Formats: sequence, C-alpha cells, structure tokens
Amino acid sequence: MRATRRTAGLALIASVVVFAAGCSQTGGSNEVRIPLGAGGVGFLPLLVMRDRELIEKHAQAAGLTNLTVRWIDLGGPAVMNDALLSGSVDFIAAGPPAFITLWSATRGSADVRGVAAMSSLPMYLNTTNPALTTIDDLTETDKIAVTAVKVSIPSINMQMYAAQRYGAAEAFRFDRYTVTMTHADAVIALISGSNQINAHFTSPPFHQREIKDPRVRTVLDTDDIMGGATTFTMLSTTTRYREANPEAYAAVIAALEEANELIRSDPRVAAEILFAAESAAGFSVDELVEVLRDPDIRFTTTPENTQQYADFMQQIGSIENRPESWRDLFFPEIHGAPGS
Repeated sequence: MRATRRTAGLALIASVVVFAAGCSQTGGSNEVRIPLGAGGVGFLPLLVMRDRELIEKHAQAAGLTNLTVRWIDLGGPAVMNDALLSGSVDFIAAGPPAFITLWSATRGSADVRGVAAMSSLPMYLNTTNPALTTIDDLTETDKIAVTAVKVSIPSINMQMYAAQRYGAAEAFRFDRYTVTMTHADAVIALISGSNQINAHFTSPPFHQREIKDPRVRTVLDTDDIMGGATTFTMLSTTTRYREANPEAYAAVIAALEEANELIRSDPRVAAEILFAAESAAGFSVDELVEVLRDPDIRFTTTPENTQQYADFMQQIGSIENRPESWRDLFFPEIHGAPGS
C-alpha cells in the first residue's frame, strides 16, 4: 500500500517538474480551458456554465470582451492533474481527495489551490447481499465497486471508518474488498447479479436508480462517516494562472455562483441541460429532476469537510503537507465563506 502511494506521489512529482520546466514568462491569456470532468450530477454546474455561456457573460461585464472558453471532454483525476500541470488546461474539477493530493504535491512549485466548491452530496454504499447489514460484515466473498481503489471518495471514507473503529493501523482494512469500476457499469453489474460485485459505493443519480430495485439496500453513506455534508466536486487551478489572469479567474467564480443558483431555483431546466449532455446514461428528465430536488444534494461554492479529509490523509501518510485550516487549501476569494 505504501508502495502504491509512493508511486502515485512520484508520478505527481514528475508532473510538477514538467510544469516548472514548461513555465514561460507569466502573462494573461484570452482563452479559458476547462475539462468537463467525469460527468454526472456533481459536474452539472460546469454543464450549466457551458450551456448558458456564463463565463463569457461575466467576462464581458468585466470588460474582457475577447475571452474564449474552451470546454474539453476530459475526465478522471489523474489525467486532469497531468493536464493542469502541463498547462494544457486552466482549471480542473475533482473530488477533495484527488485535489488534496495535488495540493500537497505542488507546494512550492505549481501551488495548486481550490477555487471553490461546486457541489455537496453523499455517496451511498448499496448492496444486494442480505447478510451485509454494516460494513463490518464484509467477507472475502464481497466485492465493492468504487471509481478508484484507495484514493476515491468512497475508498477514503472506508479508510476513515476503519481507523475510527479499529485504530489507525487498520485504516486500509476494507481496501481488499474494493474493485475499480465506473458508476454506470457498476449499476448494471449490481442489478444484473452477474457476481462481479455485490455492492457499489455510488453517487446520485446512480444511487436512485439502484434503490428502485427491491433487492438493493443502503448500508451507509459518507455523511454518516464524515459527520455531515461534504464537498463532492470542486474547482482548482494553479497560482500562476490566477495571478496572470485575475479578470478571467473572477469571471469563472461568478459563473459558477450563477450556475449553482440556476440549479437551485430551476431544477427542471438544470435537469434538461444534464439530460442533453448525458442522455446516453439512461435517465429521463423527470428522474433527474427528482434527484436534483433531493435535499441532501446541494450546489454551493462553500467547501464542506475538506479539512477533515486533509487531516486524515496526512495522518495515514497519503500526503506530506497538512493545511492548518481549510483556507490554506483555497485561494482568498472564497475565504469569507463558512467553510470547513
């Protein structure tokens, strides 16, 4: 496990070296490049920003009339981290664990920090195994689908649970039961009973699809483990980009705030935008509206429980640098928020 974390750290360090070598004289840009991320409800604010051309709108209001926004079909934290550090993109969206790993690895070089949160929502451990009433009941016959073994939000949460219940030395107790699988593939595998998996640590709207099957039960969710609402997706960028492009940076934050407000005030319009972008996922507009009206799903720029992730990841050796406060993880523009 330490070897795996060391390999990931070396890969990040290599990316940082590439970033440093590729940096030229700091200067502004007339283009903003943003990957759309892994898809799903947590990345909906980006889809709304693209659909309504909100970055362009706020840039023009600030006098930045020639700004072009390029949305890139790119997802997965490792790929996006490399793209940000190589200068191929300007912002990336990911979950707190992936971001915190990058934040720690780039101290003193690229200095990646958070711009703002995008969404807060729970992830759910669902199962078709009637014997699995708590996570402590896992046996060698159980397999849990997660988006990334060891480093995803579900994996970190299970490590937190294990450390709380069994001690820090047992933090990785449940890792051996996890397998990497996309949410869409895991839904099919769980409901079909193909024996690939019998549990799935998932997020909306996949959770809502699974629990419609009477064989599926929810064992626990991340809010149970974290003790409250938790940031699910967030934007980040390099210090160099923010300093060279203050007007574009401000336009992105304003656009994100407006996108979140639209989702909160008109979930049907937001659902239609999500459906148009990801209709292949198999959810109807009405199903997506139902998901967006779930009170546990919130679209906010306020970071929630990010410090708790960082404290734990430093404790178990996943990162070297520990922030003194959640504000150390984010640029000053969001410091006035009631974050955590």
